[in-house]
Amino acid sequence: MGCIEHKSQPAETDASDEHTFNSKVEMQPRAPEVPSKEFKNGKPVKVNDITPKGLYRPNYNVLTPNMRSPEYVQMSTAAAITLGVTNGKMYRCECTRCLNLLLTYPEGCRANCAYCGLARHREAERDYADRNFIRVDWPSVPTDKVIDIVAKDGDKTPFHRMCISMITHPRSDADSITVLKMWTDKIAPEVVPVSILSNPTTMTRGDVQQMRDLGADIFTVALDAATPELFDRTRGKGVQSPHTWKKYWEILRDAQDIYGKNKFGAHIIVGMGETEFEVLNLVQQLVDMGGHSHMFCFFPEKGSLMDHLPATPKSQWRRVQLARYLIDYCDVRVEHMKFDSEGRVAEYGMAASELSNIIDDGTAFRTSGCPGKVRDDISACDRPYGDSPPSDISSFPFELKKKDIKKARKQLNIPVIQHY
Repeated sequence: MGCIEHKSQPAETDASDEHTFNSKVEMQPRAPEVPSKEFKNGKPVKVNDITPKGLYRPNYNVLTPNMRSPEYVQMSTAAAITLGVTNGKMYRCECTRCLNLLLTYPEGCRANCAYCGLARHREAERDYADRNFIRVDWPSVPTDKVIDIVAKDGDKTPFHRMCISMITHPRSDADSITVLKMWTDKIAPEVVPVSILSNPTTMTRGDVQQMRDLGADIFTVALDAATPELFDRTRGKGVQSPHTWKKYWEILRDAQDIYGKNKFGAHIIVGMGETEFEVLNLVQQLVDMGGHSHMFCFFPEKGSLMDHLPATPKSQWRRVQLARYLIDYCDVRVEHMKFDSEGRVAEYGMAASELSNIIDDGTAFRTSGCPGKVRDDISACDRPYGDSPPSDISSFPFELKKKDIKKARKQLNIPVIQHY
């Protein structure tokens, strides 16, 4: 690949007055309110102690049953449609190729991440099983029913991958192991590979190893924030939450050792106040470690401590999407790129004709995540409309058409190259 060498530090070029990035100054979460004792730790659900009966659809605090993992798990609306336990259609796509199983408890997640709909501060507002997460409801389903459906489908399953998503809860580590055992007892990892979306705060290196020994082949850590400062502001002390940057990196390095090259990665949310240089520098660090980055576009989650803030401007998102793809899959390094005085990508470190071909392929603008069964750079975890409405798509959960690529070019402000 022909690359043009550039300095890695931000260059001194004038920035446009247009709002093309979310700045650190503006992206301040609200302070969390402390719920009264009568709502803490899922008390209303536990006091009512209603027995769950099969599928539970979120119904906004109306007699939520007492559901717990490992007997129950939650899944996205798209996964529930694909699995066939609920009806519905997704705009322009056949739902999802990743079955994301989210652990669930009446006490809910004990963390308080500022951008998350599952955060602890919502206890007085909505029971845990009724909370929205990445823009959609998450129905609860008996774990054995989920496994039986996928096992019965065998090689014909529509799912390319299953992911166990942990939350911050005292039972999360042990119950993740149990769910993984339940799954691999009936479904071979060769049929449906398994990923772990971890909760480093409660984990040890032994937990990371045990999950690998039981058949998980990819391990991910949701750093989400691109810098230690933003991590603390949105996930740590700044919002009365237990997570620390140091602990997350400790478990990420354990995953590097145990799972090996291309089998570990980190989630990163773009647009929470970091510069484009900062987030892409993190992407480069992950690549140098042998891992991958899974990108999310910040979208203000209703009910979160950041629901009053602007979504990531599409120009910022497209620049980072494209640059991240070049670093992860095209051997371009962040040092090859140029950045302006605001840390925005000014040049991508690649000849214009090569860059144009990659843009026209469209894969750079698709949802990034753990790979499926098509190509390494096409994610099984396509999360339909998890970070944007269908009317203005951020991460495309399907192959882009010409009209989609044309729109992405306009957002990038990169015109089609004319060949003479």
